[in-house]
Amino acid sequence: MTTNRIVLITGANKGIGLATATELARAGHTLLLGARDPERGAAAAAGLTAQGLTARAVRLDVTDPASVTAAAALVDAEYGRLDTLVNNAGITRDLGTAPENLPLDDLRATYETNVFGAVTVINAMLPLLRRSPAALIGNVSSGLGSSSVLADPDTPAGEYAALLGYNTSKAALNAVTLVYARTLRAEGIKVSALEPGHCATDLNGHSGPSDVQEGGRRIARQLGAALTAPTGQFFHPEGGTYPW
Repeated sequence: MTTNRIVLITGANKGIGLATATELARAGHTLLLGARDPERGAAAAAGLTAQGLTARAVRLDVTDPASVTAAAALVDAEYGRLDTLVNNAGITRDLGTAPENLPLDDLRATYETNVFGAVTVINAMLPLLRRSPAALIGNVSSGLGSSSVLADPDTPAGEYAALLGYNTSKAALNAVTLVYARTLRAEGIKVSALEPGHCATDLNGHSGPSDVQEGGRRIARQLGAALTAPTGQFFHPEGGTYPW
């Protein structure tokens, strides 16, 4: 992405979201850091502005429709458009838990953030995205949401392939990606799924082999590729695409 773009990233006050924001801000883009906690969001934005980068915090809880609506109103008032939306906010509550032992409340909470939250944000931001000359929606997914990966009895994902809440929510997010890619194609709005790779984050107890900085670089590269690639891609962290 070579020209200045207005970019909103959900869950951007830490981890892969903040690392992605840092990469894109360094490339000259204007970053809006969506965060549930205003103080943490402000601290993250201050860290970027201290480096001479253009960033600001936006209070945004993807599970709170009122905060999403307010965030859209702020972006409208301050910038008048949105060029890139990155649905990065995500949770898991089933690490180390067998599917039959996962409480339904935890499953519902996972879907509220990973699936319903992403849909809520997309719908709220669409009027702003429609004002962009080259709008892009990137949904941060996972190879664990690939049906092909999950169907492979010898998948390298190993024990992680048995995560009921996280994996099925990412599979649902992949379907959401394809539905919006189809319905928005005629308007020129591109929608693709992104994959940062297995990174050490709060979400997985910092157990991943890659650090968040590398995850952020991968997402930033994929966003650039998504602008020129056909809509409806599922990008692989090592290059190319995943099977859905």
